Amino acid sequence: MSDTEVVRLREESIRLGQFLKLADLVDTGADAKGVLASGLVRVNGDVETRRGRHLVPGDVVEHAGRKVVVG
Repeated sequence: MSDTEVVRLREESIRLGQFLKLADLVDTGADAKGVLASGLVRVNGDVETRRGRHLVPGDVVEHAGRKVVVG
């Protein structure tokens, strides 16, 4: 797995589907829905399928060999 990246937020939290796009882990909302439904995304080491899950600074999102920390 590559080095961990950090993506800074302007707000205190963000929904997972939005973060996947912001961090360039997916291209579109439809892509986010698909990878989440397929169980291909991990948050803090656990498989996550909810697009609406709220992420806060310090959460770690993994997909497609990339690890991104919510900053």
